[in-house]
Amino acid sequence: MMTIAEIRGSLPSDALMTVEGLPFKKIASGKVREIFDLDDRLLIVATDRISAFDAIMPNGVPGKGVLLTQISLWWFARAAEVMPTHLVPEHDAAVAELLKDFPQLAARSMLVRKLNPLPIEAVVRGYLAGSGWKEYKKTQAILDHALPAGMLESQKLPEPIFTPSTKAAQGHDEPITEARCEEILGAETFAKVKKATLELFALGTKVADRAGLILADTKFEFGTDAAGNLFLIDEVLTPDSSRYWPQEGYAPGKPQPSFDKQFVRDYLESLDWDKQPPAPALPADIVARSRDLYLGALEKLMSI
Repeated sequence: MMTIAEIRGSLPSDALMTVEGLPFKKIASGKVREIFDLDDRLLIVATDRISAFDAIMPNGVPGKGVLLTQISLWWFARAAEVMPTHLVPEHDAAVAELLKDFPQLAARSMLVRKLNPLPIEAVVRGYLAGSGWKEYKKTQAILDHALPAGMLESQKLPEPIFTPSTKAAQGHDEPITEARCEEILGAETFAKVKKATLELFALGTKVADRAGLILADTKFEFGTDAAGNLFLIDEVLTPDSSRYWPQEGYAPGKPQPSFDKQFVRDYLESLDWDKQPPAPALPADIVARSRDLYLGALEKLMSI
C-alpha cells in the first residue's frame, strides 16, 4: 500500500474527469468510477468527478479519485479480518503490472474479482443524523427501528441499526425495511449481509475512534460468486460512503462538522439552481476545501 507521502506526491494538479485510451472494454461509467471488463476480473478506476443531488459537477476535485481509492484499499486490508473482499490476490502488484503503460492511473485503480452485486445497499447508522434524523422527528423511528423519545440530532443511538436501501441505477436509492430486504435477498443471504454489515461497522467504529473520528453512519455493498459466497465490494468507509465527524468538539443537539461533501451541498443550496442538470461549476475555494477534507480523513486514518 502507498504511504501518505506517496499519496500526496501522486495527487494531480488537474482533475481527471474521464478515462480514455485504455485497451479494455469500458462497461460502466458511474458518478465517480469507470469500470472495464477483463474477462474474469474488473478494473475500477476512480475519476475526480464530484456529484451532488444526483448531478455531476462540470469540474472535479483534483486527486479525489486517488484519495477515495487509497482510503478504500486501506480499509479493505482491515475488512479482510471480517470477510473476503473483491480485491484480487497481490492486488497492488497486479495493478502495477496491468497499468504499466498507464502509471498515472495506478493509484486510483482497483483490480477486482467479477462478482454478482446484490441489489441493495447495506446502510448502518450509529448516530441520529441526515435523513435518519429527519425521519425520527416525524415518527420517532427510522424505518422499522423504534427509537427512544426525546433524542437529539447527532446523538448516539442505543445500538447501531441496519437500515438498507435499494440500489437505483438513476435517481435516489429508496430506504427499505429489514423485512423487505429479506424478501429481496432471501433469508439466508439477508442474515449474512446484516451480520457482516454490523461487524464491519463495529470494526470501522473502533478504528475511527483511534484516529480521533466518529463514524456516524456508512453504507457497504456486497456481491456473490457462482457458489453463493459473500464478498465485500465497491468502496469501503470513504468520506463519499460514510459520515465522519471529528471527536473534538462533538456535541449532540446540532449538525456536526464532517469530512464528507455536505458543505458542497450546502453551497449548492445557496444558489438559484433547481438541482437539475446541467449542474453549476464549483468555485476554486470549494474545490480546494473538498480536497483538503478528503486528504484530512485519509491522513487521520493512516496515521494511527
